[in-house]
Amino acid sequence: MKNNPIMKKILITTALHRESLAELFEKFEVFMPQDKDMKRDQVLEMISDYEVVIPNFSFFTDKEIMDRGVRLEVIANYGVGYNNIDVEYATQKGIVVTNIPKTTCEPTAELAFALLLAAGRRIGYYDRKLREHRAVDWGVYGDAGLPIFGKTLGIIGMGRIGQALARRAVASGMNIIYHNRNRLSPEIEERYGASYVSFDELLRMADFISLNAPSTSQTLKLIGEKEFSVMKPTAVFINTARGNMVDEKALAQALKGKKIWAAGLDVYENEPKISSELLVLDNVVLSPHAGTRTIEDRHRMAEEMVHNIIGFYEGKYEVSRVN
Repeated sequence: MKNNPIMKKILITTALHRESLAELFEKFEVFMPQDKDMKRDQVLEMISDYEVVIPNFSFFTDKEIMDRGVRLEVIANYGVGYNNIDVEYATQKGIVVTNIPKTTCEPTAELAFALLLAAGRRIGYYDRKLREHRAVDWGVYGDAGLPIFGKTLGIIGMGRIGQALARRAVASGMNIIYHNRNRLSPEIEERYGASYVSFDELLRMADFISLNAPSTSQTLKLIGEKEFSVMKPTAVFINTARGNMVDEKALAQALKGKKIWAAGLDVYENEPKISSELLVLDNVVLSPHAGTRTIEDRHRMAEEMVHNIIGFYEGKYEVSRVN
């Protein structure tokens, strides 16, 4: 915790709604773009004057930016994932990195479950076909989807978001298996009726697989050709974590070759670019990194981020520190 925050200067790299930042503007000198996200060269030009920088989850805060930011004390990420920040280098320079895990949990789990339903029940496929006046088989068994009731959901990464997803799945009659770096307590397992299994067992056993682990050097390309080959041909794969955790080309081939049944994706390897192979497939549902994209949730995220900064300088709020 630092003293005298009044004169601290904060650089916000993305245009946010000012009403959710009211406490920040009251206590600090704040620069925020009016309607567009800042470009990298603009940040590099200005960063030397600021103690705090607020990047969003798509702005990479690397060694060059931190070296230019000679006064930097805090990098307050506007997102739960922090693979957009060189945390190791920030730690070396004594810069605190914060994230916002609380307010991002429920909306991300909500979208993950929506993708699970949409991909399994073929909602996107039906919608496209009907709007384009292309043939949909209206027969008793034609163009059938997959049920979720009684099916097994395998969750890779049973943290806050994974557990929020499990709660929704259990309410819908699904069975839960999970894989984590560390096994959860018996109390948490009992809450969801969840069984801990190995990574390979999860891939083989699950009818639906949701990736909810954090993006780290250990989880880079965690799911690729080998992993898709182990899954059931009726498996549905959901990713609301990070795109770099999945080999996108291998995923497209698995979907195209019917090695897995369907996928629901909110994140991609090279956002905002999406593989052209995925764009033409009928057995994948796509959304534009929209896990927290409701106005209410974006306001809550901003408020949690503000609390991290004020908590760091004044101790008024709990700080979610990454390092």
